[in-house]
Amino acid sequence: MKVLPPFRYISVLENATGLDPAIDKVKSVVVGLLHPRWLEDILHGVPIGHPLHPVAVLVPVGAWTSAAVLDLVPGTEKSARLLVGTGILSALPSAAAGWADWSRLHKQQQRVGLVHAATNITGVVLYSAAFVQRSRGKILSGKVLSFAGFAAVMTGGVLGGHLSFRQASGANHAEDVPHRIEPGWHDVGTVADIPLGRLTKRMVGDEPVVLLRSGDDIHALSNTCSHLSGPLDEGELIDGDDPCVTCPWHASMFSMTTGDVVHGPATSPQPRFETRVSNGRLELRLPTTGQI
Repeated sequence: MKVLPPFRYISVLENATGLDPAIDKVKSVVVGLLHPRWLEDILHGVPIGHPLHPVAVLVPVGAWTSAAVLDLVPGTEKSARLLVGTGILSALPSAAAGWADWSRLHKQQQRVGLVHAATNITGVVLYSAAFVQRSRGKILSGKVLSFAGFAAVMTGGVLGGHLSFRQASGANHAEDVPHRIEPGWHDVGTVADIPLGRLTKRMVGDEPVVLLRSGDDIHALSNTCSHLSGPLDEGELIDGDDPCVTCPWHASMFSMTTGDVVHGPATSPQPRFETRVSNGRLELRLPTTGQI
């Protein structure tokens, strides 16, 4: 089955370089507002283990969808106005989470994301005008503006789906690691060749792994950042009781000892390998591998 024409050309936005000047300006504003770091982590969804934006957006979209249904039923004007207002208010935290995620994406994703945001902003403006009209007793124009806002928000939803599923923003980019490695222990070389106190990369089959040798301990994580596949071995090592690695692409931070997310934008932990030394050689094993 062929893709319908209106949807076929969404991917054109990915290479619309004319959007880049606006992206750079908006990004500088958004990044400047994302302080302190704990606030950014909350907006990314680090505490819940996956992006917050898709969860938060359910409230305004649900409210506006319900309002659209009620607008087709006589005598429900008061309830519809309440739902329109609920959608407007709940759109604010959803937008904040969306902008936080957008600021840490690749340029092609940001181009689609900027248009996604613009259509949703249009929807909020139309719904706000609809709420004013409804409050003035001008129900017909309020309904027309609401349906126009609903169309804008649905268009934004299509673009958001393209971002999530075609461009994989917000997806766990290390999810496939356990399915690409054979079960059991894998020899990755002599311990003596692994430098002390520095990040280094080794291969387990075709899968890159980042290592940290600290005293008698050796820590190993998948080298592919779960956020957007950045190479962790090229990142910054934050030393301490719980050493961490910062992704060089979008500054996600992970514990080298557990693989847990310390700071976003990543929300999924890094696959962590078990280590052992046999006859002076380092061997790695991923406990969850082979579970297809």
